[in-house]
Amino acid sequence: MHRCSTERTDPEEVLQLNTNDKLGRILDVFRGAGEIFDGGQTFLARFRLDIYASRRQQNLYYPFASLGDWEIANFLLTSRLSMRAIDEFLSLRLTNSLPLSFSTAKELRSRAEILPSGPRWNARVVPTTHPTKSPVTLYYRDSLDCVESLFNHPLFAQTMDYSPFRLFTTAERIVRVFTEWMSSDGAWDLQLKFPEGSTLCGVILSSDKTHITNMCGGKVAHPLLISLANIRMDIRNKGSSHAFLLLALMPIPAFTHPATRICSVLEARLFHHCLDIVLEPLKQAARFGRMMSDPVGNLPALTLAQLQSIQCNVNEVEWYFAACEDFRLSGVSHPFWRDWLYADPSQFLTPEALHHWHRQFWDHDMQWCKHALGAGELDFRFSVLPPIAGFRHFNQGVTKLKQVGGRTQRDAQRYIVVVIAGFPQVDVVIAVRALMEFRYLAQAPAITSQTHDRISAALKTFHDHKHAIIDAGLRRGQTTGAALDHWEIPKLEFMQSVAPSIHQAGAVIQWSADTTEHAHIKVVKDPVTTTNNQNYDSQICRTLDRDEKCRLFSTAVSLSERTDTHNSLAGDDSETDVLDHSDPNMADSAGDDAIGNILQDLWSSDRSPICFFDSAEKLSNAPLGSVPRPLRTLAIGRTALRLNYKPSIRRISIDDAADTFSLPDLRGALSDYLNREGSFCQNFHSFGHQRRSSPNSPLPFNDLHIWFKVRVQQRTYFDSTKFSSAFTINAHPPDRHWKFGRYDAAILNTNPQYKWPLSGLAGHNVVLIRLIMSPLSPRGTTIPWADLQQAHGLVDHATGLHVLQRAVRASGTPLGEVFPLDQIRSYTHITPRFGAAADNRLSSANSIHFAQSFFLNKYFDKDFFYAIT
Repeated sequence: MHRCSTERTDPEEVLQLNTNDKLGRILDVFRGAGEIFDGGQTFLARFRLDIYASRRQQNLYYPFASLGDWEIANFLLTSRLSMRAIDEFLSLRLTNSLPLSFSTAKELRSRAEILPSGPRWNARVVPTTHPTKSPVTLYYRDSLDCVESLFNHPLFAQTMDYSPFRLFTTAERIVRVFTEWMSSDGAWDLQLKFPEGSTLCGVILSSDKTHITNMCGGKVAHPLLISLANIRMDIRNKGSSHAFLLLALMPIPAFTHPATRICSVLEARLFHHCLDIVLEPLKQAARFGRMMSDPVGNLPALTLAQLQSIQCNVNEVEWYFAACEDFRLSGVSHPFWRDWLYADPSQFLTPEALHHWHRQFWDHDMQWCKHALGAGELDFRFSVLPPIAGFRHFNQGVTKLKQVGGRTQRDAQRYIVVVIAGFPQVDVVIAVRALMEFRYLAQAPAITSQTHDRISAALKTFHDHKHAIIDAGLRRGQTTGAALDHWEIPKLEFMQSVAPSIHQAGAVIQWSADTTEHAHIKVVKDPVTTTNNQNYDSQICRTLDRDEKCRLFSTAVSLSERTDTHNSLAGDDSETDVLDHSDPNMADSAGDDAIGNILQDLWSSDRSPICFFDSAEKLSNAPLGSVPRPLRTLAIGRTALRLNYKPSIRRISIDDAADTFSLPDLRGALSDYLNREGSFCQNFHSFGHQRRSSPNSPLPFNDLHIWFKVRVQQRTYFDSTKFSSAFTINAHPPDRHWKFGRYDAAILNTNPQYKWPLSGLAGHNVVLIRLIMSPLSPRGTTIPWADLQQAHGLVDHATGLHVLQRAVRASGTPLGEVFPLDQIRSYTHITPRFGAAADNRLSSANSIHFAQSFFLNKYFDKDFFYAIT
């Protein structure tokens, strides 16, 4: 059991507990925080305190008759079917033959009402100082109950931080790393203000209006979501974790005041008043503390002083608002945070990537590029870029897109630097590139003190070159189109707070609104589909309450079944809770793994990404002869490769393959490869050897297997225990659409002393994969053919991108080589260099074929960006 925040009266010197994290970094933990007390209750223990717990000793699924009865009930209750549709289903002959404990939708929902509940919903009519068209009703839950529900949830048992910590790359503690909120100076400083043994709970609040109907009057809801900053960001920001709970549905009043601006002020005042009501339990907890069970058992003086200096009746809204304008205040007289201990807007209002950076990019950076190149040229350049499998390709350009969301904005950012490259005014290109580097660096999940300095440097580079944008007349008004000569862009100004926020609140990417925007679908838009289009708020609350009861009941039932099995196997009749460990380090690892699997099945997404590393390990450990060789899935270091089990071409002669893929020296290259590498093809292969064999050299095999693609998956750059989504490297011969074939680029390791991605491009080359083949022989190995694109160490000054040229032999022919597939380390994206104007003969299918000079586009993937930057 852990205790929430209270005041520390006599702070002592902080002792640090030194240890290492899972990645081997040095971890200094705040000693004396997060003390454990006896007498706490686990999730299951609370489930067993329900008023119907005695009935569940005989029937675990009460108020339902059996497991099958509960499974059908759970499906119907969470299916979004109307009551009429449920009644029709229950009236079917087949359904009537089932031993169900309910026969109508009404009876089903009445049984669901007695399931154990989470935080309960309340409704309250809120009085207003000015008349509204209808009464204002606030629907909310106890904020402290919601915090305790998250704090006690078994899903977060292994993914929650209870003590502030400081992270360093080495034992010398020179380079600091900022990741989770608990790694920040803000959390450390707050812990200093609390008595020894206290646990710091960071509350995350998110509020934004969202449309719930588009065709029926444009109805809008205003959800307020709550979560815990103690939950680690990779889990908290997963939509399937349900780590953001709906705390309240804020009222959207219709004031009758004739002035629209004053109505906005009144609405803002009401919003803060409602927050006062909802957050009062948390304010009390900040003052006096609160005992809570875990899963296993300075006031902002400036703004307040400004408000106090205004000598005006707050109810005379017009006069009060006019007085507030001198201080650039909104007219809210009693902000909700005024009496919340340790709550300071300069600290809790964190930068937010979705609305602050991505939207700013689309509204401003993209418009500068559009005015610089012209809409037609900009669209053409986007359309001829080589596509990346699985990513959006803008085959019609970007200037005519409608309803552009965050995903589209991020997709466009992958290409904007290579598109604007070649614009004659170099300072404009540098300014655009600097903002892109700022965004990518600031989105890192782990930010070192060195990266922190580079973020500040990137923003400074933009400010040093931004004058060129105005000088060229590229900054224009959105409606008038007239040139602007100022930089009054709030989102751009807010970027100045990013670097300080990293020290104060940890990695900025964890505060992105992507998760909460997606949560609006689950907690507002989906429940709306079950309503009768009247009184949305109350019906949303009922639906969410029912869904939450079902989800919690499923969790409790599954864990109870696991507990009963565990106790029976142990020969213990006592009600030992497998989650209740007085010392987490003494927990049964096998039992914990089984419980973790149960929780993942219940709470995680049904579409989990495939891990090639696990598959490769299973195949490599399989008994000899039980799996075909060569292996179709293999892992090398932090890279895993997967080929389809069946080749795209099962048998083709070497000469026919050379004709199909336009590789006239394929036979000679294979002969040189075998002569250099030996018959077992197990040596490390390098580029640049002279072609010694003739085009008619005999080979110990005549036919080949051919694959048209290979998928590449990598461990993430900042955490080698996690893996990213797979990329597809295509090596497709010419067809009707791809006249010259579709060939993708890759990073090839040519020096085994250098390890990707930590070494960057050192010891690696960029290659274009032209053929993926395996000789049809007993000891065949999968070997690609590649054309070499040589970087020559040249980095373009304006774009910061590596410039590539086609490598050729002394005869002028392309330098192509055969190498083992397991030397590929990463997919990469190369694009043509357009110059001042793109060749109008280019298309997405031929731009790589005709171009002689390329950019290595480091912005196509953030992990790749971090590896080579």
